[in-house]
Amino acid sequence: MTLYARFAAHLDAALDRLVAAGDLPAGLDRANVTVEPPRDASHGDLATNASMVLAKPASTNPRALAEKIAAELRTVEGVTNVAIAGPGFINLTLADDVWRGELSTILDDGDNYGRTPAGSRPTVNVEYVSANPTGPMHMGHCRGAVVGDALASLLEFAGHKVIREYYVNDAGGQVDVLARSVHLRYREALGEEIGEIPSGLYPGDYLVPVGEALAAEFGDRYAAAPEDEWLALFRTRAVAAMIELIKADLALLGIHHDLFSSEAELQAAGKPEAAEAELRARGLVYDGVLEAPKGETPEDWEPVELPLFRSTEFGDDQDRPIKKSNGQWTYFGADLAYHYQKAQSADQLIDIWGADHAGTVKRIQAAVAALTGGKMRFDVKLVQMVRLLRAGEPVKMSKRAGNFVTLADVVREVGKDVVRFTMLTRKADAQMDFDFAKVVEASKDNPVFYVQYAHARIASLGRRAAEAGLSADAADLSRLDTEDLALVKLAAQFPRVVEGAAAQREPHRIAFYLYDLAAAFHAQWNVGNDRPDRRFLLPDDAGMTAARLFLARAIGQIIRNGLAIMGVEAVQEMN
Repeated sequence: MTLYARFAAHLDAALDRLVAAGDLPAGLDRANVTVEPPRDASHGDLATNASMVLAKPASTNPRALAEKIAAELRTVEGVTNVAIAGPGFINLTLADDVWRGELSTILDDGDNYGRTPAGSRPTVNVEYVSANPTGPMHMGHCRGAVVGDALASLLEFAGHKVIREYYVNDAGGQVDVLARSVHLRYREALGEEIGEIPSGLYPGDYLVPVGEALAAEFGDRYAAAPEDEWLALFRTRAVAAMIELIKADLALLGIHHDLFSSEAELQAAGKPEAAEAELRARGLVYDGVLEAPKGETPEDWEPVELPLFRSTEFGDDQDRPIKKSNGQWTYFGADLAYHYQKAQSADQLIDIWGADHAGTVKRIQAAVAALTGGKMRFDVKLVQMVRLLRAGEPVKMSKRAGNFVTLADVVREVGKDVVRFTMLTRKADAQMDFDFAKVVEASKDNPVFYVQYAHARIASLGRRAAEAGLSADAADLSRLDTEDLALVKLAAQFPRVVEGAAAQREPHRIAFYLYDLAAAFHAQWNVGNDRPDRRFLLPDDAGMTAARLFLARAIGQIIRNGLAIMGVEAVQEMN
């Protein structure tokens, strides 16, 4: 058990004893009780808000409750001081050996330090990317892909079973346009001069191989045939080819989905009808007429009776149609059925959406709440677009791709790890610039470099120590002093950072934490430039070297664990 988890358990046991003694009512909700570092390090090592959270429901004074909790905590081994601050916050100071013990735990647990046992928490479906299957991945898809994949890894690390899902939008008009675009390339492959690609079709050269494959298989059978003879076939083949292209692009980023769900198959299986029937049975879908849109005159507006979902009962600003006047499902109606399907195999749902879909969040959350009786956690994480720059100037588009910058080209230029790390250096809903020059810059202003440099330094330190015949084996950790232990205290926060990031669905917190840890390590390393006794490698003091090598190895382990969650490989040396 890691340090923060252990002291949370000590606190829980202390509260249980107060309940048993009649000093605290039984059954109080402790969900918001925390154990965390105090905001001011001079106040101690750990702080808890237990008395502040529990005093009101316990009908007691926070300060008085804090005194009782503090008395219990003073009996815990390793606690050297317990102080009450302000209205009832409790600060604990721990013995140095407690931190030294945690250093050993980090290396003993290794890759599992901070990890919660697999499957011990609810199953989460994370749906991400879900780009239309009409072409290769471009950089507009990249950020959501990385955020979704890192979030899935984070949740797995935190003990959840995770289903990584991609929703294939293969039932809309865009796939018919794709089929017509492929038919043009098919005719081109047969020798026809097609000239400039007509407006409204997909112009990218990536469709040329699809047309060539169809020409090789069918010859000129469909060259002059009516559209209704080839549209369905070409649509199926084109979508399948695009999905393979998309999978290959995502694989360059180390992204692999467990499930590709087809909208067309969902509709063919009658899932939208099933969702509608379920909601009608609950009185949440009715036949009604929408109000005229603002600005429309009675002459311009023809009221039509449509099946409407009562989304206003769940916080939306108006009820929403699930079918169009022509009987086809609206985007919302199809989405509603899709989420109903996902809810059958998961306990919680997460969607990663582009920020341009912000206006539809309320209605889909309302639908999921209705379909699941309000019992399922459902988060929609919005991701802002990325602006591509080269030395501060906007990047020109790619003709080969059809007027967009492909994800594959970017990954091949700067590497998977640089792309993935960079996409997590800001909150998902914050604007981001991706400058090809800056993301490979060897500077502390570049988080990708700064974190990897810390790990490479640690790896180099291990190699140099081995060459000098020095080792961390049998290290006497009592040699580590206050300055050394400050680094341990930051490293020991990794498990609670993971917990918080998973709970809030925010994988960028891992990147932020790793940058802070790397900065602290670099700062301690640099102290040795002016104070030789602070160096990690001391040829004349094998004991101190062993202790600091042990410390460095633990920091390296934390960095590797964090980078693994982000889907980034820790480097052994900087090129």
